[in-house]
Amino acid sequence: MKALLSLSASLGLALGAAMAARAEPGPPATAPTGLHIVKRIAGPDGGWDYASFDPARRRVYVTHGSTVMTIDADTGAANPAFAAGDELHSVAVVPGSDVVVTTNSGDDTARVLSAVDGQLLAKVPVAKDADGAVFDPSTGFVVVVSGDGAALTLVDPKTMKSAGAVDLGAKPEFGAPDGKGRFFVNLVTKNQVAVVDLAARRVVATYDLSACSHPTGIAYVSRNRLVVDCGDGGINILDAGSGRVIATFKTGGFPDAVLYDDQRQLAFVPSALGGTLTVIALSGPHDNSVVDTVPTQLGARTGAVDPKSGRVYLPTAEYVLPTPPGQRPTTKPGTFNVLVLDR
Repeated sequence: MKALLSLSASLGLALGAAMAARAEPGPPATAPTGLHIVKRIAGPDGGWDYASFDPARRRVYVTHGSTVMTIDADTGAANPAFAAGDELHSVAVVPGSDVVVTTNSGDDTARVLSAVDGQLLAKVPVAKDADGAVFDPSTGFVVVVSGDGAALTLVDPKTMKSAGAVDLGAKPEFGAPDGKGRFFVNLVTKNQVAVVDLAARRVVATYDLSACSHPTGIAYVSRNRLVVDCGDGGINILDAGSGRVIATFKTGGFPDAVLYDDQRQLAFVPSALGGTLTVIALSGPHDNSVVDTVPTQLGARTGAVDPKSGRVYLPTAEYVLPTPPGQRPTTKPGTFNVLVLDR
């Protein structure tokens, strides 16, 4: 996320220009997917980063400054203070367990929490600037991506200790496992995807990205493909085995996540600058197409998808504009909410 925020002065200027040029939206159109905003769930003021979904508990997690906010996917009830943290970025769900793991760049830890009540169970030191975190089913570890540390830290949620690290040699942003021991991570400063052998704890290949600057979100999807979004509004779909670029698309500027719905074979890319959600149908290994561009809200750049219902959750807020040169954009008090998109 910090790689995206390093562009924040430009983001503030671009948001201001976009808001000035964009008329007030009318009722959302029912586009090809039928997705549109059906609800806005309010939360406390403050910044946010990644969101994730817990299928077993039917729960959305949103990292929100110093707290983890949760939403009951079936009732819409929100708990704005499920768990405490220190500059939170991610919540990694650990399937088949009663714990989750959060990343905290304030003290460079991964925190193992009770998934029942959010209580702290352990703090695990990780590389500097703890950011993204993803559970890897092949090892049972949570892989923590550290930007300034240019490294991955493997956290064992059973022992609640570090299980090793991988030096990446460049600043990463987010990663995705293939479930078979390989981990793909964006190298934001090199416009590449690094391929990591988790068992060997080393980088075994790098893939150059086509027409992609500042790669941010990434997802491993069916038929051995990767979907990568880029800060400049590019989307690359790669063959995960070779790195060959299968397709490229454009979205609005400043996306920061790729959400994947395996059941419906759809990938979603939320764009902060465009105020849109780009929907990509992944019909086959060589049949990938943008099937919808859904209006959302300026600033919505990360999110989570419910695999059961197909609902999409996007945290965002209204910005105070214009942004002074060299400063990050700030949000207006009382405007943070999570958009719920449904059919």
